[in-house]
Amino acid sequence: MTKKNPVKIEFAPGAFDSFEGTQEELDEFIAELQRMADSGELEKHSVALDDEAWLELSPEEQAVIEAAINRPNETRH
Repeated sequence: MTKKNPVKIEFAPGAFDSFEGTQEELDEFIAELQRMADSGELEKHSVALDDEAWLELSPEEQAVIEAAINRPNETRH
């Protein structure tokens, strides 16, 4: 069995600007996402964003995703 490379989760600047909680809660949330990535749970429960699902998103949600995709890699943290 081959060992997978660890997943590194990166968040774009401003990704949590609208987060309503304490810094401790945000830290716990990020740690849980990393735990899920490390265990494979995140990938297991992921769903591809196909054309049909894309069209079900609001224009605001689409804009957020498009901005994240089009942002140059060097600005991601």
